[in-house]
Amino acid sequence: MKITIRIDAVQFTAELNDSPTANAIAAALPLEGSANIWGEEIYFAIPVTIPLTDNAVEEVDVGTLAYWPTGNAFCIFFGPTPASIDDKPRAYSPVDIFGHILEDTAVLKGIEQGSSVTVSGDMKK
Repeated sequence: MKITIRIDAVQFTAELNDSPTANAIAAALPLEGSANIWGEEIYFAIPVTIPLTDNAVEEVDVGTLAYWPTGNAFCIFFGPTPASIDDKPRAYSPVDIFGHILEDTAVLKGIEQGSSVTVSGDMKK
């Protein structure tokens, strides 16, 4: 399933994987929130509660979309975070990967704390 993420004037497309986490987030669309910035990660709380899965990881790739159960948050990783040990993004604590951005993530570097975030999608895969 493809989704559209808009953060203020920046819009991009992402694709969800076929995991239970992705399915739960897709069922909750559309989502709205206020961007929190942590290094090169944008995250915002969503009205979805999913327990941590056995596939949870801390280190992810640039462009990864993940769910952070500790904060019930939708996370967008586009570069190193304060927890990174190299150039790869690293979550504060384990996250469940549910998708990835299909476009260049460089546009996310200008996003500011508190920016308006909307996520929408088409239930057709």
